[in-house]
Amino acid sequence: MSARIPLHKRLLVRLLITSGLIAVCSVAATAWLAVATTTQALREEQGQALADDMDVLAELSGYAATHPDWTGVAATVRELSARTGRRIALTAADRRVIADSAPPGTSLPPSAAAAVDPLHTDTYSERGAQISGIDPRAVGPYRLTEAERLKVAALARKRQLCFSRSGVETSLSRTPSGRTVLTDNDSGSEPDYVPDACADGLLNTPTPTEEKAVKALKGLARDCLTKAGLAPRWAALVGTPPTGLDLRSPAPGKLAAKEARLVQPCFDQARRAQLEPYVAPVAELFLGTGDSPAVLFDMSPANKAKVVGTASLVLAVTVAATALVATRLVRPLRALTAAAQQPPELHVRVPVTTRDETGILAVAFNDLTERRERLEAQRKAMVSDIAHELRSPLTNIRGWLEVTRDGVVDPDPALLASLHDEALVLQRVIDDLQDLADADAGTLRLHRESVRCDELLQQVAAAHRVAADAARVGLRTDVDGEPGLDADPVRMRQALGNLVSNALRHTPAGGTVTLSARRDGDDIVLEVADTGTGIAPDDLPHVFERFWRAEKSRSRRTGGSGLGLPIVRHLVAAHDGTVAAASELGTGSVFTLRLPGGRAPRPNA
Repeated sequence: MSARIPLHKRLLVRLLITSGLIAVCSVAATAWLAVATTTQALREEQGQALADDMDVLAELSGYAATHPDWTGVAATVRELSARTGRRIALTAADRRVIADSAPPGTSLPPSAAAAVDPLHTDTYSERGAQISGIDPRAVGPYRLTEAERLKVAALARKRQLCFSRSGVETSLSRTPSGRTVLTDNDSGSEPDYVPDACADGLLNTPTPTEEKAVKALKGLARDCLTKAGLAPRWAALVGTPPTGLDLRSPAPGKLAAKEARLVQPCFDQARRAQLEPYVAPVAELFLGTGDSPAVLFDMSPANKAKVVGTASLVLAVTVAATALVATRLVRPLRALTAAAQQPPELHVRVPVTTRDETGILAVAFNDLTERRERLEAQRKAMVSDIAHELRSPLTNIRGWLEVTRDGVVDPDPALLASLHDEALVLQRVIDDLQDLADADAGTLRLHRESVRCDELLQQVAAAHRVAADAARVGLRTDVDGEPGLDADPVRMRQALGNLVSNALRHTPAGGTVTLSARRDGDDIVLEVADTGTGIAPDDLPHVFERFWRAEKSRSRRTGGSGLGLPIVRHLVAAHDGTVAAASELGTGSVFTLRLPGGRAPRPNA
C-alpha cells in the first residue's frame, strides 16, 4: 500500500513538513515579538512601578497601623519585593535600617520615596481613609473582643433580615475594629433609609470596649476643647470611632456646623495621641532597583549562537514528537484501509486500540460493517420472501390452467373466480413492492389537501366494515374535537387501512378495533387499537421490517405478506410524521401515527 502513495503525499511526510514549518515560524515570530514588545514593556514599566509604589506604601501603612512596632516587618518587605521586583527598605528617622530586601551592606538610594506614618497619611484615601489622614486600619483600643464581635454580628444579621422584609437588600461587612456593619447593595455604602421596624438602635450602640475608648478619647480632647471655649457645649460627644464621630450640640443651624468644624481638629489630635501606642513609629520608605544595572539583550555572536541552538532544539523536538504521533496515527489508518479493501462478503472488522478520533473512526467502521452485514442478510431474506410470495399464486394459476387445458376440469365460474383471486393476490404483492420502491427512491408522490380526521376515519371504517362483520369484530371510531391534517387522503387511507387489516386479522371474534384521532399540541395523533393476541416484546422492534411475520409458519392468506407495516412507516415518513407500536401479549396492540397538525376544512353547509 505504501509503494502506491507518492512520498510527498504520505501523511507522515506531510506532518513532518508541517511541524517543521510551524517550529521555524514560531521561533521567528517569538524573536520578532520579543524585540517589538521590549519598547512597549519599558514604557509600561514606569506606570506599573508607580502603581507598585502606591501598593507597597499602602500595605506597609497597614502593617504599621496594626502593629505597635516594626519587629516582624522583614517578612512583609521580602514578600513585597518578590511581588514587585523592586528593592524595598525601611529605616528609622536616623537612617537606621529596620528591614531591607537587598543584601546587608547595600547602600540606600539617595532619598526616601515616602514616610510610612499611619497617623498622618493621604495615600489610602481611595481605599477608605478618613479625611483626618488617619489610616482606618489603626483601631487600637477600639478593637472589639471576640464575644463583642459575635454579639454585634448577630445584631447585624438580625438587622439585615429586618431590612430584607422591608424590601431593602443589604450585605454584611466587617470593619477593621471587628464591628459588623450593613452595606446597601445598590449604593455600596451604609443604607440611607432605616425602616421604622428596624430602628431599634441596638446595632449602633457602642460596646463596652468602644465606650471605654470613647471615654478616654473625651478625656484627651477635653483640654483642647477647653482652650477653644467649646468644652461645655460639646460635652455630649457620642459615636463609635475610629470609623467616624457623631458630634451633636444643642446649638442649631449654622452655628452648630461652624463649631463642629472647630471641634474636629481637637478630636483628631486626641485620636492620634490615643492610637500612638498601638501603631509602629514613623519610618522612611526607600524604593529602588538595586545596584546592578539592567542587562539589555544584544545580538552578539554568543547570543546568536544561543538563538540558533534553541531554534534547532525546538525544531528537533518538534520533528521527533510529530514522527511519533504520525506513526501512531498512520498505523490504525492503514488497518482501516486494509479492512475496507477486503471482499464485501468477508465483513472484516478492525480492532479498536485508541480512544481518540482514530478509535472513533474504527468504531464507526465496525458499525458500518455490521449494518452492511445486516442489510445483506435482509436483502437475501427479502429476495427469498419475494420469490415465495410470487411463487404461490403463480403456481396455483399455472396448475389450474394446465389441468383446464388438458380437459381434466371445466373452466366453470368457480374456477375462474379462484384464478381471479390468485391474480389479485399477485397484483397486491406487486403493488406493495412498487410502493416500497417509490418510497426508497424518493419518488412517492403526495397530493396534499386539508383533511378532516373524522371523515378520514369514517371512510377507513366503512371500507373495512364488511370484513369486520365477517370476523365478528367490532369496528368503531373516536374523534376528540375537530382535528385536521394537511395530507394526501388516499395515502392516509392506505396507511390506516393496512393497520386496520392487520388488527382485524389478529383480533378474535368478539373483540374490538378502535380508530381514534386527537390533537396533541401542534401534532395530530391517529391511533389504531385492537384487543387481539398482541405482539411479544422480542418481536415488537421488528414489526416494521419487510416480509417479517411473528409466526414464520403463517401463509400469505393468514399472516399477510409482511409489507403492510413497512408501507405504513414510509407513508407516514413522507408526511413528516412518525409511527410507533405498543403491545402486550393477550391484551392487544396500539399503533400510533403522529403527524404535523393542519387546519381542518369547514363542513359543507
